[in-house]
Parts: sequence; C-alpha cells; structure tokens
Amino acid sequence: MIEVDDVVVTAGEVTLLPAVTMTAPRGAVLAIRGRNGSGKSTLLGVLAGARNPSQGTVRIGGAAVAPRDRDFRRRVAAMIGLPPMAPDLTVSDHVLLVATTWLDDPRDAAALADRVIAELALTALGRRFPHELSSGQTQLFGLALVLARPFEVLILDEPEQRLDPEHVESVIRVLRARRDDGATIVVATHSPALADGLADRTLWLDAAA
Repeated sequence: MIEVDDVVVTAGEVTLLPAVTMTAPRGAVLAIRGRNGSGKSTLLGVLAGARNPSQGTVRIGGAAVAPRDRDFRRRVAAMIGLPPMAPDLTVSDHVLLVATTWLDDPRDAAALADRVIAELALTALGRRFPHELSSGQTQLFGLALVLARPFEVLILDEPEQRLDPEHVESVIRVLRARRDDGATIVVATHSPALADGLADRTLWLDAAA
C-alpha cells in the first residue's frame, strides 16, 4: 500500500530526513521510532502530501502522492498536530461535520460520528466546546475528527501525547479495529506501549540516519 524509495528531505544545507526506503502492506501497522529531530514528523508529512521530498519517490495505493486529488484525500487521512477546531461548535458538531463531509447519506454520517465518539469515550463530552476539554480529552477529540471519515491509509503523529496509560490502551484498541478492517496505519510514537501493542513492524529513523 505504501512504497517509499530513497526519500530525503532537506532545507538548505540542513537534512530534515535522511534517506529512507520502506514499504507497508495493506492492513499492516508501521511504527516510526527515533529520537526527537530524527525526521519522524517530516516523513509523515511527506506521506500525507504536506511536504515534498527533496529526492526519492512515494507511492500510496500505486499512485503518486497528490494532496489536491480527491481520490488521494479519500484514501489518506492524517493527524499531524491537532486538527483545526471551531470555538462555537461542540465536540459532537465537529465530528458529525467531518462525517457528513465525506459520506453521502446523513444517516450513515450520524452513525459513524456516534460510533467514533463512543469508541474514544467522548459521549459524555459531546456537548462541550473545544476550550472546555482537558489536554488529554482534546487529544482524543482530535483523533475522533480523523477517524470520522473513510480512509485506506491512516497517518498519525504521536497520538499518545497527553494521554494517561489507560487512554493509550483505548487508542490501541481503536486503531487495532481499523487495522483489522484493512486500513494501513503509519504511526510515529515515543510510546513503547503503543508500538508494542499495535505495530507489526518498526522503522527506527536513528538507524536510517
């Protein structure tokens, strides 16, 4: 599903991502590990189409990365930092808005939004506004916004941030369910618990450097 061939990202004379070659098959989870500054977020940005590589190629589902192409956007969902949030929309409003954007049938959209909110234990917070959430609740809310849409590839940058161990386990269960449904997941993480509990293989960028 994902093919990365000799991808490098530089900014002037600074190397943000040393050469990386890797693959991820459909329905697999790849954990990206490494120290701060090793290029984890940069690699995810390349996969999501938010950053162009300085050299090398990336193909997802057999096609080049093309973020302005609706087929690519439907195939690839990403959370690299928290998604934008409107201060005057509730948690439920936000998640339903995302689902309605991607699904034609309003009933399907409502069902998906309700399911994602319940999976991440956000049901009781549905009528809160973003500024009324704790940092951990905001992290789960951001993840809900990414999961409330169809995708074949899911790209996540440290989804365990600001979460206690119990909620990290909940995120692992939710992401396992997406993997079991056939999604390919690439997740950058500093959490051994998340990597060990979810990933089929791990790419260490320290070693690539």
